Amino acid sequence: MTGGAMDPLPAAPAAAAAEPEADEEADPPAADSPPAPQVSEPRAPDSSRMQMPPGNPLLLSLTLQELLARDAVQVELIPEKKGLFLKHVEYEVSSQRFTSCVYRRYNDFVVFHEVLLQKFPYRMVPALPPKRMLGADREFIEARRRALKRFINLVARHPPFSEDVVLKLFLSFSGPDVQNKLKESAQCVGDEFMNCKLAARAKDFLPADIQTQFAISRELIRNIYNSFHKLRDRAERMVSRAIDNAADLLIFGKELSALGSDTTPLPSWATLNSSTWGSLKQALKGLSVEFALLADKAAQQGKQEENDVVEKLNLFLDLLQSYKDLCERHEKGVLHKHQRALHKYSLMKRQMTSAATQNREPECVEQLESRIVEQENVIQTMELRNYFSLYCLHQETQLVHVYLPLTSHILGAFVSSQIQGHKEMSKVWNDLQPKLQCLFAGPHGAPSPPRSPQDGLSPR
Repeated sequence: MTGGAMDPLPAAPAAAAAEPEADEEADPPAADSPPAPQVSEPRAPDSSRMQMPPGNPLLLSLTLQELLARDAVQVELIPEKKGLFLKHVEYEVSSQRFTSCVYRRYNDFVVFHEVLLQKFPYRMVPALPPKRMLGADREFIEARRRALKRFINLVARHPPFSEDVVLKLFLSFSGPDVQNKLKESAQCVGDEFMNCKLAARAKDFLPADIQTQFAISRELIRNIYNSFHKLRDRAERMVSRAIDNAADLLIFGKELSALGSDTTPLPSWATLNSSTWGSLKQALKGLSVEFALLADKAAQQGKQEENDVVEKLNLFLDLLQSYKDLCERHEKGVLHKHQRALHKYSLMKRQMTSAATQNREPECVEQLESRIVEQENVIQTMELRNYFSLYCLHQETQLVHVYLPLTSHILGAFVSSQIQGHKEMSKVWNDLQPKLQCLFAGPHGAPSPPRSPQDGLSPR
């Protein structure tokens, strides 16, 4: 890989000491929020860590092709198993990179997701599809399978994630308790900030106008997300229409066949000894094969566009949503904690000034001084984390732009599907036309060409 700065470094073997909290009165984290990383001074890197890459490590040198070539992960449903009370769904997860095939349940994905957020709080971690306890129908299960496949492929191709041991565990460990293995892999190693040798120097690589660039990039990606969301919705509607068209064509052909197979006798006064209706019925009966073929072609086109167009749009939307979530974590997480730490520090300074003017006992003053020094260390670490968060945001923004050429892949797949679908259906329609000649027989049984609707309306 050329953008070596995004490759994570091996975790330090020793556990990091916990830091004092920036705010003792902070609210407890929500149940569904990612685990808060420990705040600690960056440790000195050992000799086993990756050497610093030449040039500016902030910049990525990746192409979309290189990104997609990192791995291709398949997620397939396996037959449902019945427990004592509820059925549960399992997935067969196979990785091309690790040449592995393992079985995973939805809860395994949940633990994996939590570990990723714990180890990489400043990176784009895609969201998981929702869990549904009861009444999960086939449509929901298939939609969740597709979403899990998008999730694991985005993770497997993400530069830091792809080199972390937790990904290899999830994709290749075939033991009985993968969840505990995942949790154990994240214990006592800290997050990316604590293990990256560039963390303390992140500010040196950032542009001077990083805050302005961040605001502009966030607005741009928000606009891109809104446009792609509308494109995805329209693509889904086109797929739905193709599937409905297939069903209508199939029913249309079946009704023609039913009409041709009708055995109800006609009275002689109605037929006037003519065999026209019998010939028509025989012709109509044979048309169901062509209409079934037309229905199959329409269904194939809808399925192809669902896989090659809608799914790729959903993949890109998942990536953009993870970027939006990351921006919110930056503002509500490290940036907010930094501001609260500064506020607490100012309160302590005022208390110190008040104690000095009121000639309090030396022990009380010393305790305040110790707490102020401790708070200064917290503020320094939070400042480093804030810059490292911006450093990661800068790289994640670049990663989003690496994915942008996926737009041409999506458009190419859509155009190719439309061309191929119309071409195949046109051939079936053309093959069908000669079989309609017998439907236009003249008065003495000789075929006559069909007349257009306007022919019967032209003035004599």
